[in-house]
Amino acid sequence: MAQMQLPLFPEGTNLINANVGFTSKDTKVTYFYGHLPIYSHSVDDIVSFKVITSQMYISGSVKQAEICRAFGVTPISLKRNVKIFREKGLAGFLQKRRTRGAAVLTSSVLASIQEYFDSGYSIVETAKKLELKSDTIRKAIKAGKLHFPEKKTNNHRSAL
Repeated sequence: MAQMQLPLFPEGTNLINANVGFTSKDTKVTYFYGHLPIYSHSVDDIVSFKVITSQMYISGSVKQAEICRAFGVTPISLKRNVKIFREKGLAGFLQKRRTRGAAVLTSSVLASIQEYFDSGYSIVETAKKLELKSDTIRKAIKAGKLHFPEKKTNNHRSAL
């Protein structure tokens, strides 16, 4: 007959449930199953935290409510992490987030915007002329698709 392991935890362990706990010392978080360390990661390593809590939930070691209570995460964030882990595994947490590009900023529109900028028009003025949102243009500048020139002292604009 198998011997039952008593849930003995090292001193200073925060319990998630009767079998699983964690400690946080200096810059390291260590997870324990009884007295045995099972995972460890840096305090700042959010990806490892998401993977470990997803694994513990999927394996049945802890319940959703226990993770939420112990770490202060929302149930929906845990559900999202578990879904990513089930569908894509560890790679799902390491992928760059997919973002949509602005569909209105075609190459010809970008060229027109840049012409307005080079002529001295502001972002707001250019947006009004081309019937675009100024935030769309700002995002394109931030993404490096457009270059907004430094302010000029003279305000001579050519007619476009």
